[in-house]
Amino acid sequence: MREFDYVTASTSLLTPRTTSLLTAIHEAKGRHTVHAAIHPDFLKTLVAVARIQSTDASNRIEGIATSDRRLNALVEEKTTPRNRDEEEIAGYRDVLATIHDSHDYIPPTPNVILQLHRDLFRHTPLTFGGRFKDGDNVIIERDANGERKVRFAPPSALITPELVEGICSAYSEAIRDGNTDPLLAVAMFVFDFTCIHPFNDGNGRMSRLLTLLLLYRNGYDVGKYISIEHLIERSKNTYYEALAASTVGWNDGTNDYAPFVNYLLGVILAAYRDLDERMDTLSATTVDRHVAGHVAENAAGGRGARKATKEERIASLFDRELAPLSKADILARMPDISATTVERALKTLQDDGRIEKIGAGRATRYVARR
Repeated sequence: MREFDYVTASTSLLTPRTTSLLTAIHEAKGRHTVHAAIHPDFLKTLVAVARIQSTDASNRIEGIATSDRRLNALVEEKTTPRNRDEEEIAGYRDVLATIHDSHDYIPPTPNVILQLHRDLFRHTPLTFGGRFKDGDNVIIERDANGERKVRFAPPSALITPELVEGICSAYSEAIRDGNTDPLLAVAMFVFDFTCIHPFNDGNGRMSRLLTLLLLYRNGYDVGKYISIEHLIERSKNTYYEALAASTVGWNDGTNDYAPFVNYLLGVILAAYRDLDERMDTLSATTVDRHVAGHVAENAAGGRGARKATKEERIASLFDRELAPLSKADILARMPDISATTVERALKTLQDDGRIEKIGAGRATRYVARR
């Protein structure tokens, strides 16, 4: 039966590429600590947006979806599920909230994993929630022609409980070791969990929830503010390619973790950079107004300065961005600003000749005049 040793395996992963990714993430984590101290209220707003995006994206990867209006109502617990898709969305919402709020008290053990899986399906009439698979399964993919084919055959259901125990033990040993970077242990654990495919259904969603759980427990909480699931969905093809590359030789223990580890590290780094960008935009507009206000008030004999208005922050975003932006792009980057305010600012900026509108309908974008 397959055995797991993340302490030993991690040493072969320390290539220049992986090391540079780890270093960049560690540095970004330090910057985030500063951001959290300066703009706590803005971060709280990002949390609410990320929960909706995470619930939406992780389920859509599996073909589970509902309307935007219904999704928001479900995540905010303002309605109850109407169908099977919404039942599963509500389950993901619940598990995600548990992980966000109580990760320090949720160790990665087989029993905990079963409990999280049970809660994932708690709103459905399905009876397999909280139980390991009772039959062998396969991982299917579609080729360019839409044909279904087996990408990987996970191990037998008979040995699944032992394998899950094995990865939990290997992860715990790597964390206790002190010399293994926790990010490597997290990535290897998540990959092996995906290969074991321990449940009849919900394996993909559970892998993403466990990713967040382990990152949070190790102090990497960027997923609370920037949806990692959304970033995975946007790079879904690369995600599956990395899984496929690292799967080769898995059953006999000769697989290479590097493709998947580097993919996941890249996603985590992208999340931190996205957070940096949003915080930098907020800080830059505030600083700009502070400087202008300081000059004006000094001239009038006053002291101090005011913060940038929301409209000024939106204008500053266009000054900093080269690519066209949609209204949704602006709302995602500045979630503390209402849609009405964004629409008003866009109209003002157009009237002033600072931006121009391109496209129409759902394809509408705005770009700065340069």
